[in-house]
Amino acid sequence: MSNQDVDDRREYYRIEDTIALDFSLLSGAEAHASDPLHDNSPLFNLLSDLHLMDFESQHLLRHISERDRTLANYLKVMNKRIDLLGQAVAQSLLRDIGAPRRVSISEGGISFSNAKPVPVGSHLAIKMVLMPQALGLLLRAQVVHCQPRDNEQFEIGTEFEALTDAQRQLVARHILQKQALERRIAKEQQR
Repeated sequence: MSNQDVDDRREYYRIEDTIALDFSLLSGAEAHASDPLHDNSPLFNLLSDLHLMDFESQHLLRHISERDRTLANYLKVMNKRIDLLGQAVAQSLLRDIGAPRRVSISEGGISFSNAKPVPVGSHLAIKMVLMPQALGLLLRAQVVHCQPRDNEQFEIGTEFEALTDAQRQLVARHILQKQALERRIAKEQQR
């Protein structure tokens, strides 16, 4: 394990999760561009934008809630309706992205198994749908390690690049929600 991997593990909390994940190699100018990535799938972009807008508008909902509870409750109901539509979109996207797979994810990066090796230093566009909230994210990452596994698979470790604050916080919120769920399940099993 490299010093970078040790530093990453100390800086960010990692969880094991099962998510829908697909990736593609970025070439030349794409790999070093600072502009946000966009997917060719309008549905995936819609799902991603819905979650980013929801995240960015939460502080506004808190302010509205302080002044007008009725309006805030109505907006919360509308938000739930939009979330249901987002989940329906996510279900159709899962067919395109592929079967969910086990990953290790943190705010700093993601590692996953792959049938083919990916060169260290390569830049990737990682498309993932985090469940159960059906959060669609398209993130830029760089491969930091690629190690063969016993089962003819390769463990690909990546580090996220150029995350927006909203993207980083959405990943962090997913990790915290997953931790809370695992703790609840562990407590229930101990009873």
